[in-house]
Amino acid sequence: MNIDYSLYLVTDSDLCKEPLETAVEKAIAGGVTMVQLREKNADSRGFFNTAEKLRRITRGAGVPFIINDRVDIALACDADGVHVGQCDLDAGIVRRIIGGGKIVGVSVCSVEEAEAACRAGADYLGVGAMFETGTKTNAAICTIEELRRIRAAVPVPIVIIGGINSQTLPLFRGAGINGAAIVSAIIAADDIETAARKIKADVKKVLA
Repeated sequence: MNIDYSLYLVTDSDLCKEPLETAVEKAIAGGVTMVQLREKNADSRGFFNTAEKLRRITRGAGVPFIINDRVDIALACDADGVHVGQCDLDAGIVRRIIGGGKIVGVSVCSVEEAEAACRAGADYLGVGAMFETGTKTNAAICTIEELRRIRAAVPVPIVIIGGINSQTLPLFRGAGINGAAIVSAIIAADDIETAARKIKADVKKVLA
């Protein structure tokens, strides 16, 4: 699959200052190339209803839509894929459930986790948290050195996550990443479209 991972938005309704669907529309207008719905505090019905709305928006824009963790919600709304962490359902089981035509992403923080995820059928890896972040306070921190080792060990696309913004992005020039997953620097911005456009330009410099 030829997927543009460069500016990967991960949602957080708690940080959003407007309806999430409006925020996502603005983020896509600003250059977001991929959207993951991550709603840790939503019940199943609320999660599905939000997923349905975002599915329509992302499909209309031609942007891949990923569901965090919830394989059932992903199947129910015909999302493009599922992203799982180390404590979620095993990536191999996710692959078996959703089939070969969908995207499977896996969060990793070490070479061992990255290699295991690839063996299980991951299409891409979310590496991090690269820095401490308020959106996931219990996340293990991955060093840039370990990121480089992961890059050397696996062939699949890598998206960095965790405290990524315009100030931290330049640190990853030459690290072989394929994109950056952004939460608060876009979703919590007063002007989401402008924030996304600025970070998109910063990401392009890092990927050049």
